Amino acid sequence: MEFKDYYQTMGVARDATQDEIKRAYRKLARKYHPDVSKEPQAETRFKEVGEAYEVLKDPEKRAAYDQLGANWKAGQDFRPPPDWNQGFEFHGGGFTDADAAQFSDFFESLFGQGFGRTGQARTGFHARGEDAHARVLIDLEDAYRGASRTLTLKTTELGADGRPRLKERVLNVRIPKGVGQGQHIRLAGQGDPGIGQGRAGDLYLEIEFRPHRVYHVEGRDVFVDLPVAPWEAALGASVKAPTPTGTVDLKVPAGSAGGRKLRLKGRGIPGSPAGDLYIVLKIVLPPADSAAARQAYEAMQRLDFNPRAHMGV
Repeated sequence: MEFKDYYQTMGVARDATQDEIKRAYRKLARKYHPDVSKEPQAETRFKEVGEAYEVLKDPEKRAAYDQLGANWKAGQDFRPPPDWNQGFEFHGGGFTDADAAQFSDFFESLFGQGFGRTGQARTGFHARGEDAHARVLIDLEDAYRGASRTLTLKTTELGADGRPRLKERVLNVRIPKGVGQGQHIRLAGQGDPGIGQGRAGDLYLEIEFRPHRVYHVEGRDVFVDLPVAPWEAALGASVKAPTPTGTVDLKVPAGSAGGRKLRLKGRGIPGSPAGDLYIVLKIVLPPADSAAARQAYEAMQRLDFNPRAHMGV
C-alpha cells in the first residue's frame, strides 16, 4: 500500500492554517470537478483532493495523521504502525460529505475503523455536548482483577494561529473486572461540554490489551504456550503452569504431542460465562552439548521410529 501525502495533494505546507486548507480545497475542487473540468484524469484527481481534504479539514484527524511523521514520501510502501492511534481522543462529526469506503486503502487503513462516530449535533441554544471516543491499552491482568488506572489522552484544539495543536488530559479510570477486548467503558460527562445549559457528552473508552510476553487472547479465551521436555510429553508428568492469576499444577497426559491443548475451564477472562484458559504444549529438545546427552540421543536412534512415515517417505 502506498503512502499518501495529503499536504502534497492539496498543494499546501504542513503548517498551513485551516483557512488555507479550505481555500486550497475550493480552488482544486473547482479545477477538477468532473462535470466541468477539461483536465486529464479530472475525476481521479477530484477524488484524491476530496480524500485529502476529509483528513486535513478535521483538526483531530489531521493531528492524528501528522503524528505518523513527516518522513514518509508519497508512493512509498506503507503499513500503519501497530496501535498508532492509541490514546488519541476523537469526537463526533463524522465524514461530512463522504464515506470512508469511497476513498483509498490508505485512508481506510487509518480512518475506516473507529473514526467518524457521529455524536448528537449542537443545535439550538441548549444542546448536549458531543460524545468522545478513545482507544486505550490495558494489561490482561487488569481484566482478571479489575484495576484503577491513570490514563493520558491526546486531543486537539485550534490555536490562535488557526493551526491544530495537541493537548493532553489525565483521567483516573476504574477498569472493571471481566472487561473484554473491544468493549467500551463509558465515562459520563467527560465528552465535549454542552452549549448553554446542555449537559456534557460522554467519553467512551474502547479497550484493547497490550501485547503480553506469555499470553494471547481470543475473545474471552486466553492461550499460553507451555514448554515441556520430550519425556514429560511421552511418559506423562505433573508440571507447573502459569496463569494470569497464579501458578497451577498441571497434569500432562502420557503420549501428548506438540501442539496439544489442555483446557482449564473458566480460567479465561472472568464473566458470565467466563472464558477458558488453553495451555498449548510445546515440546523442547535438550541440546546435545555433553557426552551424556549425545549418548542418550544415540540410544534413541535405535528406536523403530520414523517421524516422516505419514508422508510416505
